Amino acid sequence: MNYENILVTTQENIATVTINRPTKLNALNVATISDLNKAFKLLSKNNEIRAIILTGSGEKAFVAGADISEFANFSIEQGSQLAAEGQEKLFDFIENLKTPVIAAVNGFALGGGLELAMACHFRVASANAKMGLPEVSLGVIPGYGGTQRLPQLVGKGRAMEMIMTAGMVSADEAHRIGLVNHVVPENELIEFCTNIANKIIKNSPYAIGKAIKAVNANFKEGKNGYETEIKSFGKCFGTEDFKEGTTAFLEKRKAVFTGK
Repeated sequence: MNYENILVTTQENIATVTINRPTKLNALNVATISDLNKAFKLLSKNNEIRAIILTGSGEKAFVAGADISEFANFSIEQGSQLAAEGQEKLFDFIENLKTPVIAAVNGFALGGGLELAMACHFRVASANAKMGLPEVSLGVIPGYGGTQRLPQLVGKGRAMEMIMTAGMVSADEAHRIGLVNHVVPENELIEFCTNIANKIIKNSPYAIGKAIKAVNANFKEGKNGYETEIKSFGKCFGTEDFKEGTTAFLEKRKAVFTGK
C-alpha cells in the first residue's frame, strides 16, 4: 500500500514505519495520523510481523510536533474533536496494539511527537534527541495523551515541571528519568532497535500480546490490572504457543512459536 506521508518496510518478521515529512520536520498532520492508522492496522493483521520500529526520516527529527497550521483557527468543539479522533485513531491504538512497537527517537520529539513516542511500548533515543511538551507556550495543553502518559513514565512532579515550563530534556536526561530505555549514537539507532526486536520475536507473540494488555490495564481507570493478568495468564494455557514453549523447554530445544 502506498502512503503520502510515511514509508513502510519489512525485513523478515520486523516492520519499520518511517514518518516521511522531512521538510516539515515530520510534523504530525491529520493526513499523517490517518496514514499511520492504516499502516498499523495492516501490520497488526499480518501474523508474519512480530515487532514494529517507528522512526522519523532525516537526521533532525522523530516528530517535531503537531502541524500547528492545521488547527490555529479551531473552535472549542473542533479542538476537542481533534484530540479525541487523534487519540482513538493513533495514540491509544498503538498503545493497545498486540504487536510490540519500539519508538526509535532520532532527533526532536516535541509535543505530538513525544506523545507518539510515549504511546509506543518503549523508547530508544539517539544521543542528539531532545524531548518535550511545549504546548503551554502556545496557549494549549498536550491533547494526544501527554498529560496522562508522561506522569506514568517519569512521575507526577517531573511531568508537571516539563509540561509547565514547556522545556526540552536531552536524551541523557530522558534516560535518567525513565522516559527512554536506552541512548545510543545516532548512526546505531535503528540497528540497536532491530537487535531488541530480534530478541522479542523469539518469544511467543500470543503471550507478548497478553502481557501488553495486562501491563496497560494497570493504568486504565476502572480496570484491575491483577484481574487482567490472571485472566490473560489463564488464556495462555489454551494456546499452541504454551504447548510448544513448555515442550521445547522440557526437551531442551528452542521453541518455534506461531502466535496461536
